[in-house]
Amino acid sequence: MAEENDENMQAVMGLIINGGNAKSSAFEAIAAAKKGDFDTAAAKLKEADGFLVDAHNSQTKMLTAEASGEHAQVTLLMVHSQDHLMTAITFRDLAGEIVDLYKALAEK
Repeated sequence: MAEENDENMQAVMGLIINGGNAKSSAFEAIAAAKKGDFDTAAAKLKEADGFLVDAHNSQTKMLTAEASGEHAQVTLLMVHSQDHLMTAITFRDLAGEIVDLYKALAEK
């Protein structure tokens, strides 16, 4: 039981850490685009995507365990981690649009 809780906590922390890193990278992409550095902006968006893949892998572990009958206790931390991930995904999507907008403005 303690091992399951440790694995669950690792997955939860994976969501929080990787979600936060993805959001930070996406924000750095916007900052780079604002300065006209579109190569850095693209690299930061790609970096954000990598963090989101890592977060998704943590989430998949949790979902797989649940589907296998290992029901985790839903805690505020778990709910927070899911919220953190969804916010990061939304922010990444929006950052991509903002980078594209800055790029279009720079080309005019």
